[in-house]
Amino acid sequence: MAIKRTSHAVYDTRYHITPTIAIAGSEIQYEFVRASGPGGQNVNKVATAVQLRFDVGNSPALPNDVRERLIHLAGRRITEDGILIIDARRFRTQERNRQDAIDRLVELIRKAAERPKLRRKTGPTLASKRRRLKSKRRHGETKRMRRSVLRSEE
Repeated sequence: MAIKRTSHAVYDTRYHITPTIAIAGSEIQYEFVRASGPGGQNVNKVATAVQLRFDVGNSPALPNDVRERLIHLAGRRITEDGILIIDARRFRTQERNRQDAIDRLVELIRKAAERPKLRRKTGPTLASKRRRLKSKRRHGETKRMRRSVLRSEE
């Protein structure tokens, strides 16, 4: 799913995640570090891996219920201070890794924005009640057949 942006500059950008949630680019910090893996001759020279940091705890863009679900979904990727860290090192270029990190952040927030369906208790169906009673009758009949027969003295 494409991310709608209102600007092309990294820090002026607003990422529209849902119709009601939009995050300002200034709320996201990037740190570029050297990555292992693909990169050819540049692998030891250029910092292409991206560490994206987003302050979930203090973000004004997130409603409280979404914030709680996001903290739960993030698991080990969130620090004690409420900062979400996403590590992206899949690609050879900084720009593609940065975009990958943003896409993963947006997807995580979209998942957190979905309200979980409430489970409604349902009773057993009529057919299942009948099956249970039939089974009980059959079991009772089996036990009745095992009883010793009393012989009447004539």
